[in-house]
Amino acid sequence: MKKILNKYRALSAPIKASIWFTICNILQKGISMVTVPIFTRLLTTEQYGVYSVYQSWYSIIGVFATLNLYYGVFNNGMIKYKGREDEFTSSIQGLTTAVTGLLFVVYLLGMGYWNETIGLSTLLILVMFLDLFTTPAYSFWAARQRFDYKYKSLVLVTLIIAIGSPLVGLAAVILSTHKAEARIISFVLIQVCIGIFFYSLNLYRGKRFFDKKYWLYALNFNLPLIPHYLSQSILNQSDRIMINSMIGADKAAIYSVAYSISTLMLLVTSAINSSFIPFTYKCISEKNFASLRKSANFLITLVGIGSIVIIAFGPEIIQLFAPPEYYDAIWIIPPVAVSIYFMFLYPIFGNIEFYFEANKFVMWASIAGAIVNIGLNLIFLKPLGYLSAGYTTLLCYILFAVGHYIFMKKVIRLNIPGEKVYDTRYIFIFSILLLVAMFLMVLVYQNLLIRYLVILVIASTAVIKRKEILTSIKDIRK
Repeated sequence: MKKILNKYRALSAPIKASIWFTICNILQKGISMVTVPIFTRLLTTEQYGVYSVYQSWYSIIGVFATLNLYYGVFNNGMIKYKGREDEFTSSIQGLTTAVTGLLFVVYLLGMGYWNETIGLSTLLILVMFLDLFTTPAYSFWAARQRFDYKYKSLVLVTLIIAIGSPLVGLAAVILSTHKAEARIISFVLIQVCIGIFFYSLNLYRGKRFFDKKYWLYALNFNLPLIPHYLSQSILNQSDRIMINSMIGADKAAIYSVAYSISTLMLLVTSAINSSFIPFTYKCISEKNFASLRKSANFLITLVGIGSIVIIAFGPEIIQLFAPPEYYDAIWIIPPVAVSIYFMFLYPIFGNIEFYFEANKFVMWASIAGAIVNIGLNLIFLKPLGYLSAGYTTLLCYILFAVGHYIFMKKVIRLNIPGEKVYDTRYIFIFSILLLVAMFLMVLVYQNLLIRYLVILVIASTAVIKRKEILTSIKDIRK
């Protein structure tokens, strides 16, 4: 323990902050996942469907209401306006308030139309806007903490939200007869209380609500990125919204539970990709493409095998997370789990685009993916049922990865012609084998013995190849 503590104390502030921010992310999402089995048993499928659809709409409307100003533009602003960080923060917080207010007026002018289109009651949409007015303040504060490597306060607030939200939600759902509304309002209540505190704090420190210079800078930077942010949100959320409107809230709930379980791998893949980006950039700058190819192949294989493991345990995970009325969700897990692999694959290609500042390609790929997803759902949801949404999602992410691969090849031809950045032959063959494995698993999905044999083979291979695996991990760490 002393050795571990001494090593930890010797770490630089950015590395310590990175470790704790990762822990925060895992804690928040992990606690949220742990509570899923409780709420799926306290709420009916229709009620859980309403909660899922609310979250999906919040994600999409939030892009318009906040312009995602607490993403890239915020960090750039911290550098550009060094010494005036508080003014910049409070000012663009004011900008999100103004944009949300404008959007709220649009809603009030056509409440009946918007309620019918969104599929939520007036009460829930008003609650959503209350959340949108206040929560960005916490996001700005959290982004500032990350930028300054101040992790202690962020860890504390994360724990308050991660623990407080499910506890208050549990009490509200048990005591209320309107359980879907109770779950949503209790969740928002914690967010709003935290948001109001940080809204006041940001405004007190910066003493700016409007500043033309900061507003114009933020708008010029982020408005061109809105199609990308919106497309990403639509690609992730449109399935549940369309299932709710075309088939029913109960089916949206089943799909949502399966999707949440399948995306458990995102906790791992997000962390891997965040660490892989600087490694990729360093390899490109040093023209060390052999190391990049080797590491990429290892990580891609690791994520692909992880997807197969989730598929193999899918029926057992569903039984753990939800009551019998959700058991049809097992058929959604295979395509969505493999979608996570392609969700990991496309940034591998996209990192090359970002390195050479070819951001417009990323935007066009995102827009195309969102449009195709909506189009396929419109065609297949009604005749084939809600299970088809898993396969349309998979197809869209495959196309997304292919699109980024094509754009990456173009960027390479323009900037480093003749270089072999990735082992595309291996990636292609492994991806095909993964898809074949998924379809074979679906065919024998109800055979417990075969599924467990697959797990045994993967585990045995990992043990036999442990030296090579550990060597690869050490190389990447170095």
